[in-house]
Amino acid sequence: MQASRARLFKEYKEVQREKVADPDIQLVCDDSNIFKWTALIKGPSETPFEGGIFQLAFAVPEQYPLQPPQVRFLTKIFHPNVHFKTGEICLDILKNAWSPAWTLQSVCRAIIALMAHPEPDSPLNCDSGNLLRAGDIKGYHSMARMYTRLAAMPKKG
Repeated sequence: MQASRARLFKEYKEVQREKVADPDIQLVCDDSNIFKWTALIKGPSETPFEGGIFQLAFAVPEQYPLQPPQVRFLTKIFHPNVHFKTGEICLDILKNAWSPAWTLQSVCRAIIALMAHPEPDSPLNCDSGNLLRAGDIKGYHSMARMYTRLAAMPKKG
């Protein structure tokens, strides 16, 4: 557990330095628990998620970095690789392709890449996956854009 704390403190320091370098990701450690983090990520440009800000929750295991963090969307998102109700993410690096070389910041980058390039053949959201597999790109984009507007965009006052 001491090694995982040291690694997380190192990542925390790197995140503080990189705040300006990576404006698409804002990673924050819980004040009272180094194993709990949240992130705000910007929806990738030229996708239905563009303009949205999506919140992620990280639960980091004590065996980190030998085991991957558990990451889920707190913001509702219409995406084939994200469970609509729980926010669970189907991404190989969070499961069987994990490597201790990954950091929480690089996991955020991988999730942004997944947002831009969905994998409809392994869906957690079957409705979204079915639209893409049927070739209904316009329908998928329309639904994803609607949920982005409803859940991930600041309300105009």
